[in-house]
Amino acid sequence: MLQKRPPDVLLPQPAVAEIRYGLARLPTSRRKRELARRLVTLLATVTRAEWNDEVSRCFGDLKADLERRGERVDDFDLAIAAHAIAHDAAVVTRKTRHFVRIRSLRVEDWT
Repeated sequence: MLQKRPPDVLLPQPAVAEIRYGLARLPTSRRKRELARRLVTLLATVTRAEWNDEVSRCFGDLKADLERRGERVDDFDLAIAAHAIAHDAAVVTRKTRHFVRIRSLRVEDWT
């Protein structure tokens, strides 16, 4: 991520929610404080992808398509995918197997 220009990286709000959920589940510890500090840095430097009407349209279309095919993707992952499609972006994740079922989505693994 450090090799990208800040304007080239968007963070969808559902991803922020998932990160905050993960932090909230952790017991008080040095690790939790460090991760919270990193989140503050991330949020200060990365632009959030707005959830707008186009994202909602993409979400509905994607979910309906997956249901017709008998596939299931978690709603938060689907919301992240909808943001990427609506903003003409790729999803960057290590969980590629969850996202490859979404036909119109570009998925990248930077690990």
